[in-house]
Amino acid sequence: MVTKRIRLKANRLSLFGEQDRHLKMIEEAFQAKITARGEIVTIQGEVEEVNRVSDLLARLSNQVKRDGSLSEEEVFYMLRALKKGEGNQEEGLIRLHTPKLTIRPKSEGQREYLEAMNRHDIVVSIGPAGTGKTYLAVAKGVDLLHSKQVERILLVRPAVEAGESLGFLPGDYQEKVDPYLRPLYDALYEMLPYDRMRRWLDSRTIEVAPLAYMRGRTLNDAFIILDEAQNTTRMQMKMFLTRLGIYSKAVITGDITQIDLPQENASGLVEIKQILNKVEGIQFIYLAGKDVVRHRLVTEIIKAYERKEQDNEDRDEEG
Repeated sequence: MVTKRIRLKANRLSLFGEQDRHLKMIEEAFQAKITARGEIVTIQGEVEEVNRVSDLLARLSNQVKRDGSLSEEEVFYMLRALKKGEGNQEEGLIRLHTPKLTIRPKSEGQREYLEAMNRHDIVVSIGPAGTGKTYLAVAKGVDLLHSKQVERILLVRPAVEAGESLGFLPGDYQEKVDPYLRPLYDALYEMLPYDRMRRWLDSRTIEVAPLAYMRGRTLNDAFIILDEAQNTTRMQMKMFLTRLGIYSKAVITGDITQIDLPQENASGLVEIKQILNKVEGIQFIYLAGKDVVRHRLVTEIIKAYERKEQDNEDRDEEG
């Protein structure tokens, strides 16, 4: 048993959270005893555990100093990465800079996703809800636009009905499709000051539109995101992919377990997995439950559904 004392180099409230919630999470994850009094943290336990806690606190402190804040989710995912032996990669992670936020990948899958967007002109990201597919793509677009590496961003979604009819929604066509585009606006609000966002939307520097609006266009010097791509038909997917102009990049995101198309229509996202998987310059990224960055229970919910689906498949095979 050893005792180690370290002096905090970051704001205590930012580092440990309200009512020391972050500190309690760290204590639960290790066998060492951790006591914080003022700026001094005392760690008692086996040498290896004490050193791991000390290293973790140093990295968390660096993050607070660099970004000014630390969330409970970020502590959770850093702890999870440490348990999986990924902890020492944190300092080398890619960061996206937007006017309001600095955004980092929170899992190995997310890191690979961001690296793919740096290296390839077309990236296809497939995975369940909460893995950051859309959020990181929007962040990458804002980062490129803010640094003047592209002239505009286009955020596109198919307006596909999921159990409700557009005809029963109030308003004109634009008002009817706005609910389908709302998640894209939400991501933008987190990354951009309101006045700049409105200015870029009004000038079409950022365009948020249904997929149908892309027909017949050629998009140059743009960062283009096709979100909810599992709900595109084969022809819609082909139409979208052939809109790409010079100096442009495209990111296609979707969850192939959440297809809302009529049964007779094949998903364009499912089809391109077979058609384009060997085309040079196109990268497929598959995210999973371990990449979920929403509430921790979302990860457990996804795992529960996956187990249920596997049980159903096993029973079908036995039958």
